[in-house]
Amino acid sequence: MNDIIYVDRLTKKDEKERVYGRFFIELLYGHGILSKMISWIVLQPLTRISFFSRLYGFFQSSRLSRSKIRPFIAAFNMNEAEFLEPKESFKSFNDFFIRRLNPESRPIAPGNDVAILPADGRYLFYSNIQKSDGFFVKGQKFSLEALLGDSCWAHKYHQGSMVIARLCPTDYHRFHFPFNCAPERPKLINGPLFSVNPMALKKNVHILAENKRMLTPLQTKNFGTVLYIEVGATYVGSIHQTFAPEEPYAKGDEKGYFSFGGSSIILLFEPFRIDFDHDLLDASNRRMEIRGLFGQSMGRALTLL
Repeated sequence: MNDIIYVDRLTKKDEKERVYGRFFIELLYGHGILSKMISWIVLQPLTRISFFSRLYGFFQSSRLSRSKIRPFIAAFNMNEAEFLEPKESFKSFNDFFIRRLNPESRPIAPGNDVAILPADGRYLFYSNIQKSDGFFVKGQKFSLEALLGDSCWAHKYHQGSMVIARLCPTDYHRFHFPFNCAPERPKLINGPLFSVNPMALKKNVHILAENKRMLTPLQTKNFGTVLYIEVGATYVGSIHQTFAPEEPYAKGDEKGYFSFGGSSIILLFEPFRIDFDHDLLDASNRRMEIRGLFGQSMGRALTLL
């Protein structure tokens, strides 16, 4: 497994990602004969039968898993000062995983015409999906129609702007509204639970359009209709929505959270509705993910003539 290098938005430096469960990811998604055999025997059943994810999720929510919290914090050098509640208060590893943060640790970029990053994660940005040369591998794109499950939406957004956020197990796993909006009722699109680690995506970027996902249209004054898509991944059978449909929400309000595992968020904007911040686009143009934090600026609304 090659090292995963990303840009840290705060330091502007390239960093090497520390991968949780690296050994198993290499074993399942490697290119060797052994990896292919294990993938066929183990990976396909694990990802396509939700029982295994539910079983593993049950363990992560049990008191037995509580002993994993301290070693995890230490291994990944996590900043406990950001936690809203002390680690001693968590009754299970999943309680810790879906922790809330102190609001002061994630300030919200001001301005009604400024969209914010909806979660902590590694991001890719595309101003025009049609003109991008591939998301993870040159020339390899997934079908918008397959992603959205709707040919009319696929046509509406095929030249729009797209954001892909990859959340690692070490990240804060609650997600938020990027701007003032009125969310519609979410739509569940069932699918398997493949890993969204870059190693898996480089083998098959179509994972993002196949995995279990939830799609919520957001009605906004400044950004048009934005599609907000949560994508489940290995051991993330549960995407929890904490908002009420058809009610108004302010920028930064919580939309929901993922239970244990890796996961992704995809945002789709109609054409010519957002101007992404230059540093975000620069990283994506280098084919590099950029690590951003919830609340940081994503870009400004474009004024329609």
